[in-house]
Amino acid sequence: MIDKSPLVTVICLCYNHQRFVEEAIQSVLNQTYSNIQLIVMDDASQDKSIKAIQEAIEGIDNIQFIRNSQNLGNCSAFNKALKEAKGEFVIDLAADDLLLPTRVELGVAAFRNHSDLCGVNFTNAEIINEKGGHVRFHYKEGESVPQGNIFKILLHKYVICPPTIMVKKEVYLELSGYDETLSYEDFDFWIRSSRNWKYCFTNAVLVKKRQVEKSLGSRQYVKGSKQMETTFMVCEKAFHLCRNKTEWYALQKRLLYETKYAIWFLNVPLVLKYLRLIMKTMHSFFFRRNFK
Repeated sequence: MIDKSPLVTVICLCYNHQRFVEEAIQSVLNQTYSNIQLIVMDDASQDKSIKAIQEAIEGIDNIQFIRNSQNLGNCSAFNKALKEAKGEFVIDLAADDLLLPTRVELGVAAFRNHSDLCGVNFTNAEIINEKGGHVRFHYKEGESVPQGNIFKILLHKYVICPPTIMVKKEVYLELSGYDETLSYEDFDFWIRSSRNWKYCFTNAVLVKKRQVEKSLGSRQYVKGSKQMETTFMVCEKAFHLCRNKTEWYALQKRLLYETKYAIWFLNVPLVLKYLRLIMKTMHSFFFRRNFK
């Protein structure tokens, strides 16, 4: 059972987010839920982010500020901060995104109202531009959002807005945090966590995700992208996690989608990797026994 007011850890990761980090920190301080541990991690920013953070937390004693002397990258920086997390639940907050005031309160309520197998809560989000102006909502009004056992869906479909997730710390510990060999964490975390844990959805806009030019997410499908190689590595992991025909089929659709982009950017080595994995997936689909 979940305590009425369990501690929730918010890890705010900052790298060259001087323009936005103060607002991100303030969004945590403005939560209607009070039992929060805030860890601010600066990953060796080259702008004036450190000064902005120091000004934002001045006079507030219960905020932990960690400054990396060298850039570790998002996955390693988060894992370093995770070691300091004491909460039952964890939110990974990029310093250019914002939590709306009831995000933590409603997240705790969602876990309380679902079974112990629910390891991840996610919500709707407002997508904003660099100036904070409205762009769109992640889910349209009335859109059907899958929840529960969504491993198969996550294999082939972009469903979740990354900064909306609130995670049981137990899930992160089971997975040993983010995979530090990868250049981004979202897809890998979803695949690995959804294999053994259920996801629950809160139908409310509780996060603002900022679209920033030249951000990590905007560089996923560009020539020479490390993110494209990371996606293949996650697909390889997914291959070993699939258990039945519907999951193999879902993975095949993802592989075909990613192969298209590898061809588009003339990444021949990556195309060949995907083709080999597609063949392995087809072999498993047609010849493995004891499917459920």
